[in-house]
Amino acid sequence: MGWRVKISHVTRFDYDGSASASYNEVRMTPLSDRGQTTLERRLVVRPSAPVWTYTDHWGTIVGVFDLPAPHRSLTIESYARVDTSAAPPLGVPLARDDLRAAGGPVGELLRPTPQTGVSPGLAADAQERAAGLDAHEAAEALAWHVNERIAYVPGATGVRTSAQEVWEHGKGVCQDMAHLTVALLRAADIPARYVSGYLHPRPEAEIGEAVAGQSHAWIEYWTGEWNALDPTNRTRGGEAHVVVGRGRDYTDVPPIKGVYQGMASGRQEVVVEVVRLA
Repeated sequence: MGWRVKISHVTRFDYDGSASASYNEVRMTPLSDRGQTTLERRLVVRPSAPVWTYTDHWGTIVGVFDLPAPHRSLTIESYARVDTSAAPPLGVPLARDDLRAAGGPVGELLRPTPQTGVSPGLAADAQERAAGLDAHEAAEALAWHVNERIAYVPGATGVRTSAQEVWEHGKGVCQDMAHLTVALLRAADIPARYVSGYLHPRPEAEIGEAVAGQSHAWIEYWTGEWNALDPTNRTRGGEAHVVVGRGRDYTDVPPIKGVYQGMASGRQEVVVEVVRLA
C-alpha cells in the first residue's frame, strides 16, 4: 500500500532595493515514474509571469520564467498531489563486472564530479568494504557506513561542500550524506545518482494533518534497475519519499537557480508543508 501526499513549497525572496530583471529555473515539480505518480502539479510565480517547462538531461521537470520589469520581491509557489509506494522487492543484481562496464547515461554516473570526488585512500577503502558483496549488499554497506560516520549537524556545511570534506569533518546534512554515499558507490564501481525531493518526516501523523515538511536528498544506485537508499535515515526509499529531480550531484538539481540585476543582498524564506491524504 502507498500514500497520497499533498505538498506545498513556497520560496520568497525580498531584495534590498529593486531588481530590474531576473531569469530563473525552478526544479520543484514531483515526477511521475516507477513507484510514484503525480496527480496534480502547479507552479505559481509572483509577480505574475508565464512559466515554460522542459525536461532536462536527467529527467527532471524544469520551469523557466523571466521577469523583465522591476520588482522588490519574488515568490515561487509549487503545489502537488502525489501517490507514492513502498520500496519494491530487490531484484537480482547484475554482476559487478557488468556494472563497471556500464555505458550511456548510466556510465556517466560512474564518474566523479567536483562534489563527489574522494581521495585515493578513501576510494580504496570503499572498494575494500564492497569486495565480495553483490551490488545490493555493497550499496547498503557503504550507505550505512556513511550514516554511522557522519553526524547530522545543520549549518556545518554549504551547498559547495565536497564529499571528501564531509568525510574529513564528520558532520553535515542529508545533501552531504548523499554526496558522500554516491562518491563511495562510484569508487566501488556501482553507478549512483543524487536524488532531490521531499520527505514526510512524521509517518505517525494523522491523515489530513499538515506538518512541516523537508526538502530532502538521498541516492539511487544501478543494478540493472534503479534502487533508492536514504543514508541519512538508514532506510530504503518508500512511501514518505517524493522524487523531484535526479543528477550527478546537487548542482544538477537545485530547487531554484537564477540571476537578477539589482542589489546584491536580500532575504530568503522557505516554507514546505506536507499532508498525508491517504
